[in-house]
Amino acid sequence: MSDSNAERTAAGRASAAGSAAPSTPPAGRERVLVVGATGVLGAPTTRALVAAGHEVHGTTRRTGRLAAVERHGAHGAVLDVLDPDSIDEVLDAVRPTTVVFLATDLASLDYAANARLRQEGAPALFARATTAGARRIIAESISWAPDDAPVAALEHAALAHPGGVVLRFGLLYGPGTWYAADGAFTALARDGVVDAIAPTTNWLHVDDAASGVVAALDWPPGVVDLVDDDPTELDEWAAVLARRAGFAGTPRTGSRGPARVTDNAAARRLGWRPAHPSWRDGLGRG
Repeated sequence: MSDSNAERTAAGRASAAGSAAPSTPPAGRERVLVVGATGVLGAPTTRALVAAGHEVHGTTRRTGRLAAVERHGAHGAVLDVLDPDSIDEVLDAVRPTTVVFLATDLASLDYAANARLRQEGAPALFARATTAGARRIIAESISWAPDDAPVAALEHAALAHPGGVVLRFGLLYGPGTWYAADGAFTALARDGVVDAIAPTTNWLHVDDAASGVVAALDWPPGVVDLVDDDPTELDEWAAVLARRAGFAGTPRTGSRGPARVTDNAAARRLGWRPAHPSWRDGLGRG
């Protein structure tokens, strides 16, 4: 094992084992391992799970981010989902009843690294979590391209678990996202350029995504779309984003091509409702 791997594994063991939990949580309380707890979605999800009364262990890839996890009220652990030894160390220490996979590698727009997390890291983690006794897997997916190879690999691995729930989120906006006031795509819109995934977008506020994860602890296995109530054509939302970013003209837009458009009917039947039913109030803000 390399020095960096040894440091990472030791940190994961020390932080997780230092908050060792009973083998069975009290009734109605889960021991949740949030993988990617310092990310755009991981942070609000960790806070929401703690607020709901669950015992939460949040992971990060860097020892320097453990304090951020703990500020959310969770126990911190260092985890590299591409390292089998790291996975085993954390699972052995935490013994989660539920694993929530929210890990991404998009801060630097590194799509290849992000695909590897989905295609290699997630399946390895889910298989080991099943062996370790986790009763439920909740995996973050995307609503617009579930057939994309890395996404499909993640979904297949999650649904192979008898308690697997896949949440297909709409495009996230809100604090910390690319579409916040200080986000990367808002900065491009400030210069009059708006690139999109598809001609029509299903949006979802990050706080609604977090509330969906909490709700999914009680949902049956399967796939659920989590989006807001207002799917919108690119030219319409691009104009709003550009105006809020400070661009006075008509922005230049482009998209990658057709993509899946959906609704939240299934989630509503399960009792979930978006607190932010439309992107119109929050896009380019927060």
